[in-house]
Amino acid sequence: MSQFIDDIDQRTRLVGQNRMELLLFYLGGQQIFGINVFKVREVIAKPTLRHLPGSSPMVCGVANIRGRTVSVIDLARAIGFDPMPVDQNNDAKVIVTEFNRSVQGFWVSAVDRIVNLNWETIKPPPRGTERESYLVAVTEVDGHLVEIIDVERVFAQINNLNLDVSGEIQTLAKQVPHDRHILIVDDSLVARKQIERSISELGFRTESRADGKAALEYLEELAAADRVKDSIELVITDIEMPRMDGYTLTRKIRENAKLKDLCVILHSSLSGQFNIDMVKRAGANDFLAKFDPDELGATVLKYARHS
Repeated sequence: MSQFIDDIDQRTRLVGQNRMELLLFYLGGQQIFGINVFKVREVIAKPTLRHLPGSSPMVCGVANIRGRTVSVIDLARAIGFDPMPVDQNNDAKVIVTEFNRSVQGFWVSAVDRIVNLNWETIKPPPRGTERESYLVAVTEVDGHLVEIIDVERVFAQINNLNLDVSGEIQTLAKQVPHDRHILIVDDSLVARKQIERSISELGFRTESRADGKAALEYLEELAAADRVKDSIELVITDIEMPRMDGYTLTRKIRENAKLKDLCVILHSSLSGQFNIDMVKRAGANDFLAKFDPDELGATVLKYARHS
């Protein structure tokens, strides 16, 4: 299965074209789920697991993967399904992922394939569905519904993230004006709430949108009314989002004469030199890996007005 991501470097070029690749998999039933390939390091056959006393019930155990101890999460259980028996499925796989500055494995019943999609075909999850809160998006592949899991929410359930900005950063924040909003763009509700909390501790008000297209429409409305400079301090945007990704949003902002001077910070669970390079190509001001409240706060203050 490692062949799925052998040419990951080539795939990274898709993101600048508002395209992405989705790894499809199953969780013991017929429903197809997906995860962005950029979050995937490799797919391996089920490893030997060692149980850790006191660990979350969602964690099957830990495995030694390429010399590193990695927690393996029962993804089905994490999103509200029945736990998947660890010892009964010889076809089970572990999707080894890297995001939010952490490496973890997701235990799945089977892996299907990778599909290449345009972000415009990725839609927000239907409201009122049973698993809505665990999904960031849905799409259709060969006539079948694919549910894209909010792995950042899964991560937050298992790991207690510190969301508080330090007193030192809060003190520095008192030196800047707070009369304009910070626009937060992220398809994960959990991620938006995390960012909003940290930003509010700096004294700023926030506006939020769930994807790049909605954010661009909001900014274009402000631009049409000549209200951008009076309304928006800066934009913090995720990279992976339905309909329009963060790179495309940034490029669209730079192409608009009334928006081009906005500060844009790319804030993503993805990391690596690739994203730093794409910051320059897309025209963003900075890149931050999720989620460190002090780093976020310091970066916001770096680009906020000081008079």
